[in-house]
Amino acid sequence: MFRYLYTALPALLSGCLLLACGQQGDQLDRVLDRGELRVITRNSPTTYYYDKTGPEGYEYALTRRLAEELGVRLKLETASNLPDLFRTLDLRKSDLAAAGLTLTSARQQAYDHSLPYDRLTPQVVYRAGDRRPRSLEDAAGMQLVVLAGSSHAEFLSRLRNGQMPGLVWQEIQGADSMELLELVDSGEAQLAVLDSNEFKVQQGLYPSLKVAFELEAEQDMVWYLPPGEDATRLREHIDEFLLGLQNSGELAKLREEYFGHVANATRIGSHTFARNLRNDLPNYRDLIRQVAAEYQMDWHLLAAIAYQESHWNPKATSPTGVRGMMMLTLPTAREMGVKNRLDPLESLRGGARYLKNIKRRLPDDIEDPDRTWFALAAYNIGRGHLEDARVLTERQGGDPHLWSDVMQRLPQLQKSKYFQTVKRGYARGLEAVTYVQNIRHYYAILQWHDIPELQPSPPLQPAEYLPEQLRGTSLSAI
Repeated sequence: MFRYLYTALPALLSGCLLLACGQQGDQLDRVLDRGELRVITRNSPTTYYYDKTGPEGYEYALTRRLAEELGVRLKLETASNLPDLFRTLDLRKSDLAAAGLTLTSARQQAYDHSLPYDRLTPQVVYRAGDRRPRSLEDAAGMQLVVLAGSSHAEFLSRLRNGQMPGLVWQEIQGADSMELLELVDSGEAQLAVLDSNEFKVQQGLYPSLKVAFELEAEQDMVWYLPPGEDATRLREHIDEFLLGLQNSGELAKLREEYFGHVANATRIGSHTFARNLRNDLPNYRDLIRQVAAEYQMDWHLLAAIAYQESHWNPKATSPTGVRGMMMLTLPTAREMGVKNRLDPLESLRGGARYLKNIKRRLPDDIEDPDRTWFALAAYNIGRGHLEDARVLTERQGGDPHLWSDVMQRLPQLQKSKYFQTVKRGYARGLEAVTYVQNIRHYYAILQWHDIPELQPSPPLQPAEYLPEQLRGTSLSAI
């Protein structure tokens, strides 16, 4: 009897331990039991930021959908730099790192990761007018900056340990590549390495900067999970979630929503906009804010429309007779009660009222933000022609409720093969697409121009939160 118990005891203890572990569950169980998905990310225009309506950003939109799908709340925190981001993951304080991170061999060895959900290309950026290098070898001796802890720093380290032992660069502590762009734009650095999506989104703020060359081939973007955790089921759930978004078209829709506005941006146009933003907008900002508040609009959107129409020139006049800040036709001005189209207040009010009327009369099943882009297209081309483009979209298997689908068909209204099959005939559809995409581009820049005052403050340094009598004291002595 005792001999039986003695031999069976190890098995019994092992079984109890396994039972206890089973009750504790894996990482997915812990997320569900906690009722909270903890995500670590970066504060940047391509990932997560605050605007006047609250949290926004591509990574925020994705992880919010994941949390909703899991039936838990999203707890999203930001890291002040990339090493801190991965340190948070190492300490298992987050369930997931979702921050526009590329898949590298070093990271792959240290962390489990999701399926790729996007692709990007590392680029080297320089200031137009300066010498343009064509390769890293050609950039020898130039001041090159990268984000500390980034995949780009990892790539440069591999090169220095291999074929380019003399390679030199400076690593900048930060989480947002905007800091790198600032250094190059100001002349404090000559070159910066950042990802293609980040440069596209922020180039409007730095029209003097251009791509010198691509540093590496296109790379996968993934989410990372903590090391040493039993995260297999959570990773499988995430992969299934991302595949579902991909197959449903929702992922492409999100990409278009957050990055689609940059496709039509030109460097010359961005130069002009940056100059007018600095010189002209301050004269009309308060007036635009006032009218936007009256009509419950985002003032950045109204300002973007006014810029597209007249470059914020209240006396603007076109050869076709449209006039004023919002370039109203005489019939539209009369319909909106505008007596003097050259009065900026009257013009802004007339344009805002006209856009609101168009937006209100669109079909109820078109939701924002697409509803706003449709209203802008109708502002430019008319509701009838917009409806024709929606008819073409539906005929061709697209979704007539999505701007990304309808904008592909609007240019078809210039081809007889298509415009002869719809009710209202020919229209300058390509012009309407350019009009809307330009406004979206200006709108995004205006929002980002205001973003610094809306962002969460960086973590306090010890000297900022310690009592005055303890400042300067070693933390280990406290």
